[in-house]
Amino acid sequence: MTGFLLPFPRPFHHLSVVVVAAAVALQASGSVRAEPPAATAEQPREAAPVRKKSTATVAHVRIAGSLPDGVGQGGLLADVAPHLHRLVERLDKAADDGRVKGVVVSIESPDLGRARAEEIRAAIARIQKAGKPVAAQLVSGSPVHYAVAAACDTISMPPAATLELTGVRAEMTFFKSMLDRLGVAAEILQVGEFKGAGEPLTRDSMSPQLRAQYESFIGDLYEQLVERVASDRRLPAEKVRALIDVGVFTSDQAKEAKLIDSVGYEDEVIETLAKRIGEESPKVSRDYAERKLDQDFSGMGGLVKLMELLSGQKPSAPSGRNKRIAVVHVAGEIREGKSADDLVMGGAAGSETVMKAIRAAAKDDQVAAIVLRIDSPGGSALASDLIWREVEQANKPVVASLSDIAASGGYYIAVAADTIVAAPGTLTGSIGVVGGKVAVGKALERVGVHTDVVSKGKNSGWLSLQEPFTPDERAAFLATMKEVYRLFTSKVAAGRKLDHEQVERLAEGRVFTGRQAKEAGLVDRLGTLDDAIDEAKALAGIKAGEEVDRMLLPEPRGLFDDLFGAAARGGDPLVGMAATLGGMSSLQGLLLARIAAVPGLEPLVAEVDTLAFLLSGRPQFLLPIRVRLR
Repeated sequence: MTGFLLPFPRPFHHLSVVVVAAAVALQASGSVRAEPPAATAEQPREAAPVRKKSTATVAHVRIAGSLPDGVGQGGLLADVAPHLHRLVERLDKAADDGRVKGVVVSIESPDLGRARAEEIRAAIARIQKAGKPVAAQLVSGSPVHYAVAAACDTISMPPAATLELTGVRAEMTFFKSMLDRLGVAAEILQVGEFKGAGEPLTRDSMSPQLRAQYESFIGDLYEQLVERVASDRRLPAEKVRALIDVGVFTSDQAKEAKLIDSVGYEDEVIETLAKRIGEESPKVSRDYAERKLDQDFSGMGGLVKLMELLSGQKPSAPSGRNKRIAVVHVAGEIREGKSADDLVMGGAAGSETVMKAIRAAAKDDQVAAIVLRIDSPGGSALASDLIWREVEQANKPVVASLSDIAASGGYYIAVAADTIVAAPGTLTGSIGVVGGKVAVGKALERVGVHTDVVSKGKNSGWLSLQEPFTPDERAAFLATMKEVYRLFTSKVAAGRKLDHEQVERLAEGRVFTGRQAKEAGLVDRLGTLDDAIDEAKALAGIKAGEEVDRMLLPEPRGLFDDLFGAAARGGDPLVGMAATLGGMSSLQGLLLARIAAVPGLEPLVAEVDTLAFLLSGRPQFLLPIRVRLR
C-alpha cells in the first residue's frame, strides 16, 4: 500500500496519512464501502455485473547483462549483479509456481557463452515440461542469444531489431611488432606443440599448429550451430548453412526465413501468450522472482540494511533432513591464495578459497556428493595441483561440470573427479605448459634508465626483467616446465584411465569442444549442471526421484570484498609486470592507454593480469591470452 502526503499544515501530516491509509485499508477489506444511491420508482436498482478477476499469471523474465558462473554476492546485492544460478532458480520457480500459466523471456544482449546458454535452455525445457508455454522476445540476436530464444515455443523480434546468425569466429591479437619497437623482448617457453598461449607476444600471426587446432574446434562449434538451428526451427541443414552465409537479417527477413515466428513489441508478445493460455487479462509479473533492492536507508533500520548490502550475507543453510549436493564453483583464472570477484581486477579462483570449500563439503555429514562447477581458462600450475589434491582427498563422490571454458588448469582439476560432464560447446583440454618472462632492459635504456647488477650464481638472473634468458637459464626453466607437463599428462592418464600414448595424442596443448572431448574420452557425457548433479546423486546411491538440497560454495562475497579485494589479497598478481607498466592496476593502465591513444596497447593492458602470470617465471596451465569467440 502506498501512502500519500496531503497538503495539510506540518503538525497534521502524520495524522492525515494515518487517516487516509486506514480508510484505504478498510475499503480494501470490505469494512467500509460507498453505498449506491437508493433506487427510485422511475429508476429501479440493477445489480452491477461482476467480472471475475483472472488469477493466472504470466511471468516476465529479463535475460541481460553479465551472468557469470559462481556464487556471486550475497545479501541485498544478490540480483543487482546476478549470477547464472540465480536466473536459473527464477526460471525453475516459474515452472513450479501454480499461478504461472506462461512465461515471456526478454533476451537483451546477455554476456553468455555456449555452455551457460545450455543451462538456460534446459531451464526453459523444464518450464515447457510443466505444461507452460514460453515465448521469447529477442531484442538482440547474436548466435548464442538466438540459441536461447530457439529453445522457446515462439520467437518474436521488435521491428527495428537485427538477427545476426553469422557463424563462429575467433580472433587473437598479436603484440610482437609493437614490443620490438619498444625494445621489449618477451621470452616464452612452452611444452606442447599446440600450446600457443605465448604466441601473441612472440609472433605476429598464428603458428600452423595453433591455427590447425583453432580450425578444428571452430569447425565443430559451427556444425553444432547448424544442427541446433535445424532441429529447433525444423529446417533442413543445408538451408541453415545458406542462411548463416547470409548472416544478417532484419526482423521481417528473419520471419520470412522462418528463423522467428513474428515481428512485434513485448506487449504484443504478452497479449499473444495470454490468448494461448486462454486468459483475457492475466496478471503480468514483471521481473518475476527477482529480489528488489530496498533503497530506503533512513533510520537505524536503514543503517542495518546498508551494512548488509556492503558486507553481504551468508546464504541460509538448507533446512530439513534432505541430503545435500555441494556445488563448488571454480570461476576465473586459477591463482594461489584467496579467490577474487572484485570490480577492478576481475574474477579469479584462489586455491586457498576453493580448497577450503571442498574441505567443508567433505566434512559435512549431510553432503552426499560434490559437484565442481568449473569455468576457468586455467592459471597457476601450483594452484591447480593443490586444488587437484583436495579433490582427490575428498571422501565423497565428486563430479566435474564444465561450463564455457574448463581448459588447461581448469581441466587439470577436473580429472580428479569420478565423472566429468561437459556442454557440447565447452572449450576444454589444452593439456600443456607455458611460461616465461619479459626483458625490458633495452626499452628502459632508450629513455635513460640504466641498471647495474651484482650477482653470484650462474642462474641468479633467470627471473630478471633486464635481460633475456641465458642458455643455462632457459635450460633450467624448461626443465621445470617439462616436469610439470609430465605431472599433467600422468594425472590425465590416471584420472581418465587412458594409457600414456593416448594422452600424448590428446595433449601438447590441443583444445577441444565438449563434443570432441567426449569422443576422445576426455569427458564422460554431455549435459548441464543438473545432469552433473544427477550423476552425483547416482554415485552417492541416492534414488533418482529423491529430493536433495543444493549447497553453493564458496560463500558469497560482500561489496567491500569486491571493491577492495585487490588490496586485501596477499600476493600482488602484478609481480613481474610492475616494472613494465609502472605498477599500475588494470583499470589505471586501461585508462592511460585510452588517454594516450596508443594503438594496440589497450588490449594488451586489458590483459595485464593474465600477462603477469604468464611472465612470472612460473609454469602456467593457460589458454591463449585473449580468445574472442563469436
